[in-house]
Amino acid sequence: MYLFYDLLLYDFLTFVSMEEQVILVDEQDNSIGLMGKMEAHEKAVLHRAFSVFIFNNKGELLLQQRAATKYHSPLLWTNTCCSHQRDGETNIEAGKRRLYEEMGFVTDVKELFSFIYKAPFDNGLTEHELDHVMIGYYNDTPNINKEEVENYKWMTLTDVKNDIKKNPKEYTEWFKIIFDKSFKKIKNA
Repeated sequence: MYLFYDLLLYDFLTFVSMEEQVILVDEQDNSIGLMGKMEAHEKAVLHRAFSVFIFNNKGELLLQQRAATKYHSPLLWTNTCCSHQRDGETNIEAGKRRLYEEMGFVTDVKELFSFIYKAPFDNGLTEHELDHVMIGYYNDTPNINKEEVENYKWMTLTDVKNDIKKNPKEYTEWFKIIFDKSFKKIKNA
């Protein structure tokens, strides 16, 4: 009987220790350690992240609406996908992995630039990220993962820019920051 409880405890401790880790970085993007994702967001520690922007041949950007179950920014519109690199994973590998996990397709992506931002949320968490921005192209219908993505739409950059001005509360903080700081870089890519 004790063996059964020992195995249950082992399984629980293994599950708890499997929390997604983020890569802590300095301002030059040098890795300085790992931390649980929630702890990093609670403590506002600078960590590595990425944001992927996918365009079609009409020049429209594929936006996703985050799932209602997300622990921050639920149901807000944002770039095609974003997340955190895993330890040992390149930015490109991470972008392609998460694109498939969230949007259900794979395409080539290239890195455009990176920048640091800090955005506190109403729930007490803070994103403090060194964000690697990537771009790619895709012309088919995404097969969205409903656990991650509520909906999607294609919009021109001009329409996105105008809609952010008109409805800023409908967009994620990081997306507004990227869009504001880097509209020309993304448009000219």
